[in-house]
Amino acid sequence: MELAGTCEYSSYKESMFPTKEELMERRLAAVLAADMAGYSRLMGIDEAGTLARLRTHRIELIDPAIAKNQGNIIKTTGDGMLVEFQSVADAVKCAAEIQERMRRRNSDVPNERRIQFRIGINLGDIIFQDEDIFGDGVNIAARLESLAEIGGFCVTAAVYDQVADRVDLTFEDLGDKSLKNINRPIRVYRAVLDGPQPETNGAAERVKGRAMVKPTVAVLPFTNMSGDPEQEFFVDGLTEDILTELSRRHELFVISRNSSFVYKNQAVNIPEVAKALGAQYLVEGSVRKAGNRIRITVQLIDTANDSHIWAEKYDRNLDDIFELQDEVTAAIVATLPGRVEAAQHDLLARKTPANMAAYECVLAAKVYHHRSNLEDNNRAQEMINRAIELDPDYAHAHAWRGCILGQTWGYGWCEDKDATFDEVLTELKKALALDENDADVHRIMAACSVAANDLTKARYHQERALALNPNYDLVVVQQGELLTWLGNPEEGIEWIRKAMRLNPHHPERFWSHLGKAHFTARKYAEAIEAFMHLSTTDQIHHAFLAASYGWLGDKTAASGHVNRIYTIDPQFDLETYLSTLHYNDDADLQHHRDGLQAAGIKKG
Repeated sequence: MELAGTCEYSSYKESMFPTKEELMERRLAAVLAADMAGYSRLMGIDEAGTLARLRTHRIELIDPAIAKNQGNIIKTTGDGMLVEFQSVADAVKCAAEIQERMRRRNSDVPNERRIQFRIGINLGDIIFQDEDIFGDGVNIAARLESLAEIGGFCVTAAVYDQVADRVDLTFEDLGDKSLKNINRPIRVYRAVLDGPQPETNGAAERVKGRAMVKPTVAVLPFTNMSGDPEQEFFVDGLTEDILTELSRRHELFVISRNSSFVYKNQAVNIPEVAKALGAQYLVEGSVRKAGNRIRITVQLIDTANDSHIWAEKYDRNLDDIFELQDEVTAAIVATLPGRVEAAQHDLLARKTPANMAAYECVLAAKVYHHRSNLEDNNRAQEMINRAIELDPDYAHAHAWRGCILGQTWGYGWCEDKDATFDEVLTELKKALALDENDADVHRIMAACSVAANDLTKARYHQERALALNPNYDLVVVQQGELLTWLGNPEEGIEWIRKAMRLNPHHPERFWSHLGKAHFTARKYAEAIEAFMHLSTTDQIHHAFLAASYGWLGDKTAASGHVNRIYTIDPQFDLETYLSTLHYNDDADLQHHRDGLQAAGIKKG
């Protein structure tokens, strides 16, 4: 299912059959044809993620089920496969196992992202040649698959007669069916599988279960009305700064930048956006900048009835930008239901740069940084360095230089990782000395402390970051990650899920943090489900998956991930790997070691 293309079994036409002069092998066999429902739609939504999940299902479920039931995979396509079985009962047992296990796997996956199959099984003569199979036996199985329900399978009368009293399944007689390119009616039976297909949407259930105590606000990207593309950096940065200031308010639940910026340069349908983001209120606006003057229009929308409950225009000199920002934030907070107390309106102390050009350079650097690629990281470094040249005492610029350099360190885009790490720490110390109330400083300091295995220092900076910006999704998810390493994964899971709610379009790595937390909490099935959301799986993820299956006693799936580990790194050493983890509790480290050894990892 990793191969490109569309499953078209109709291509098995008479013209494709081998000639009599060619060597052919004819035999009676059970043929299973499987096809993935909604393949094109899922590929259109998330091509890399869909292929990764298909690959995971094959490694962990489909291929092992086929092997266990003595099947032989003849052909795979982008969205389907043909499998030959010598026994009809084995083919039916394999189909039932695949569909039942896929149903369980999909129980907490949103409807629109579920990978589900239709399966058809036929018993008939096939022609085997050049490692492929042909004939009516194949064509009927393929046509039968299209009659099956999503998540179910159908069989012909020939199959039903063989297995009716041999397998623990009930079949429903669908009568004679006319199948395309088959010149006779075919009697079809539908397998009645135990348990209904899950209908609940996992994401919706999570939202439904959320305690909606705080008003939920999303800030949409402001529109640049200046007619100058160069001002996009300023407008995006201003939107992000207003969002950040809102996030400082403990009484608000603020949707993160990554989610709201999905709607940049799009015509917005308020009800649809509100539903997608889970927001009760939307903030939208526009910015017109001319010379040293700026006009900002802001409006607050109640998404329940698409009504504008507050709107304001601000016409100021650029010198007043920070006062203006605070004014807009305070006005929005004061207008929300439940109106917060006046004492809660006081912003945390935050210093502002002496040079407006430096401020704009930082805004541009953030935009480049968020693109997360090498070329834009280099541009971000240029802009942040320029900001510091213009204003050496700008704390936020030093913090973001540390963050941008940290990105080069994390992705390996630097020649000397040790020197880069030291430079990150130097920038953060400068920022901390200049302004100890910048949440990003403490967030990055906490991450660096974890990397250095200094969890005591990490906890201090993490708590400061949370106090300064409690709705910053990167800070919140990092709290969950830290709690996992500290030996409190159950609480860590709650923080990570909160970060996912704050940012419905969160980065994939949030799933990685969730998977590690579930594994540490001894919730292996939940850990496996979390890792399945990753579009790419590296050596560390394969190690956690192997350990999870090791503890579950699923040797087949465990060995599949162990093989992937040694494919990625033939010199993989168990103790060296374990030394890269940050567990504070030796019992958690031993738990990980035991799981990997149960999976078949060599002791080294």
